[in-house]
Amino acid sequence: MLFDFATIASADRYRLLASSVLPRPIAWVVSQDATQRLNAAPFSFFNVFASDPATIILGVGARADGTAKDTTRNIRDTGEFVVNLVGHDNLRAMTVTAIDFEPGVDELVKAGLSTLPSVKVGPPRIAESPAALECRRSMMIDLKAGRTLIIGEVLAMHVRDDCVLDAARCRIDSPRLDLMGRMHGEGWYVRTTALEEMPRLSRDQWGEGK
Repeated sequence: MLFDFATIASADRYRLLASSVLPRPIAWVVSQDATQRLNAAPFSFFNVFASDPATIILGVGARADGTAKDTTRNIRDTGEFVVNLVGHDNLRAMTVTAIDFEPGVDELVKAGLSTLPSVKVGPPRIAESPAALECRRSMMIDLKAGRTLIIGEVLAMHVRDDCVLDAARCRIDSPRLDLMGRMHGEGWYVRTTALEEMPRLSRDQWGEGK
């Protein structure tokens, strides 16, 4: 079945992409405005795109009325934010921060979450998150209908101590992070515990297809 994106509505394009590009990591973003009022919100149009410089890209939509979300406005104004990763134990609290509260409401308080200070940027990180990336805005690209791509450089990373196998070699116990990914529909997520190993093959191991 062919879906020609030039002929279908924006909502249908979203439905197709969000139900097939799976699973998607969740960026649980903490930002603050010029008066240091905090905002927290999750976004699943997100991933890491380079390691040198360490780069993430975050896609943020607009509010229903077309105005910019607090996350977009805060990052545009201050240039700093923290991407917290969502562990299984964080799932309920993360959904609370996704509620469309009025501007100025501290979603972290509503979700019963606590914070820890960042080292390189102003916004704090979520203490309950197993890993957090301190980021500085590199570029913002405005798309249609109030949507924005936010490109950020990762300045520092925090990983929960029990998930670090070897700090000197930067080895992380990834399964122990117990991270969640976004799936299809309004409320479906996946837990990254169903693992399957497939070692990468060298040309010799492949044996010219034999």
